[in-house]
Order: sequence, then C-alpha cells, then structure tokens
Amino acid sequence: MAGSRLDLVFGGVPPEGRLLLVGADGDSDLSGFDPARTQVVQRFFPDVASLKARGFEPVTQAEGRFDGAVVFLPRARAEARARISAAAAHLAAGAPLWIDGQKTDGIDSVLKEMRGITEVDGVQSRAHGKIFRVHLPQPGLIPADWAARDHEAAPGFVTRPGVFSADAPDPASVALAAHLPEKLPTRVVDLGAGWGWLSAQILRHPGVETLHLVEADAVALDCARRNVTDPRAQFHWADALDFRLPEPVNGVVMNPPFHDGRAADPALGAGFIRAAAGLLTGAGRLWMVANRHLPYEQALRDSFAEVTELGGDGRFKILTATGARRGGKAAKGRR
Repeated sequence: MAGSRLDLVFGGVPPEGRLLLVGADGDSDLSGFDPARTQVVQRFFPDVASLKARGFEPVTQAEGRFDGAVVFLPRARAEARARISAAAAHLAAGAPLWIDGQKTDGIDSVLKEMRGITEVDGVQSRAHGKIFRVHLPQPGLIPADWAARDHEAAPGFVTRPGVFSADAPDPASVALAAHLPEKLPTRVVDLGAGWGWLSAQILRHPGVETLHLVEADAVALDCARRNVTDPRAQFHWADALDFRLPEPVNGVVMNPPFHDGRAADPALGAGFIRAAAGLLTGAGRLWMVANRHLPYEQALRDSFAEVTELGGDGRFKILTATGARRGGKAAKGRR
C-alpha cells in the first residue's frame, strides 16, 4: 500500500472489522487488506479475474453489513453517486466511509457535495487525487436519488448508471445496424454487447438461429438480459479479448471500445479484431464499426484474408472482413 492514497489514511494497516471496497480494480493497491474480511464490489470481468488472482472473491453487488468502506470513484457522476449510496446502505451506524478519486474523476466536486450533506475530515492529497472520510451517524443522509435506478435509454430498453452510452443507443452502433445485410448468418456473436440495443437489431434479421451476447460489464449484461428476451439469445459475462466458444460461429458483429480510461487506445479494438477472427469459421464474416480516424485496417488484414469498407460518414466507418486467419493462413472452418 506504500505510496498510495490509502496509505496516507491507513498507514498500511486498514481498520479492524469487516471492510467494503466499492470499485477497487485490478490495479488498485490493496496490499494491506485481508481478503478474509474484505469484500470487493467490482462488475468488470477483467478486473474481477485480476482480483481473484490476488486472493479476493469479488461480488457485483455488496452483501451484508460492514464496519467501514472505501469508495473508488469512477468518471461518471451518476455512477459515482450510486457507488456512494450503495456503500452507505451497507454500513453499520456511524461506520466510517472513505472516498478516493482522481481530480479528473471529479473528486473535488464530490468532496464539495459531501460537505453539504454531512461532516467530512481527513482530506489527503496525493498523485493528482484526494481521499477523505465522511461520517454518516444515521441512515438516510445520502440523497435517495443517488441510488442506482433504471433509466430508459430507448423505448423498451433500460440501462443503469455507469454502463456505456447509458442515455441512448451509441451512434456508432446505430450506424453499424443500418449497414448490416438483410439476412445474417445462423450463429452470430455480438462481441461487447453492452446493454443489448445492437443485439436486438441483429435478432430482427432473418437467418439468425443463435446470438451470443458477450459483455465484460456485469451491470450492462444484466440490462441486456432484461432488454433482449428472445430465446435465441445466450448471455456471457466474459472478457471479449479471450472469449471462446466450443464451436466456431459464422458471424461476428461488434462496436469495439477504443479507450482505456481517458486515453485513446486503438490496441483495444485490434484485440477485438483478433478475438473475432478466433471465433469465426474461415467462411464466416465480421461486421464492425470504428471511428473514422482509427487505424484498424492493418489489424483486419493481419487477421482476415478479405477486408472491405461498406460505408460510413465523417465520424464512422463500417468495415467487413472474411477469411479468418489462424497461424497466418485463412482458416477452413464449417459454414
């Protein structure tokens, strides 16, 4: 824990009792926390895998009562409030709640908000961020509207705070849906399915017999289960970069992420392309959308024999590819 903001308040020795860590990720410095008395709430599959490798057993929602809690702030304000509300709801009366975050994640505005609600102390700064402690001597101090609630992002579709494009279908997904062929293959994967809007559009096309929705965010996937009730849909909480099925499919549709935090990282999309190639038969086809400026064509040529741009505009490009390569040669899979 040395060098982290947690070390400033705990000195390498977290308080006694059962502790709750909301939003700790695979990179969080948790060296001073005992997994036997620490519950970590994390909904992103790759972080869950990393935390498990370190001895923790993460959950997607807090369970039980705790003697103290730390909330790690995300960038989205609604999700930050939801995390604080969830932590407070599981604390024993008078138990301390610490809030930790970067300046770029809005820690200063959250500090101001909390000072308007209850007593705050122990403010410490380090590494472009702050951590502070709030006192909640009685339940109900956190505003009721901070709790995570369903939001209608489109008619018939619900989302929750923090999921990608929570307020409306992502424009890139809308563009991709408009360029899909009338008839789609029988076995399709929506790689990075989010809350299911694009999957619902895929299922409207004739030909689809099975659709696998693969999503790393457990909350987004839960929304997808509620939004996509077609019996042809199968849901997978998994990391898209290493997701595999027992048998190859003949279609992959995806709107891959291209940010790691706030920084653009085209390597993420390139990883999705390689993953798609690993899922497809040699005759199978990929359809994807990308921001116009992202250089994915070389990654596509490395993984597929044929690559074509179907269309797009100044913001997006719609790409399709077939002839998935394994070991540098086009795979000869089943149709």
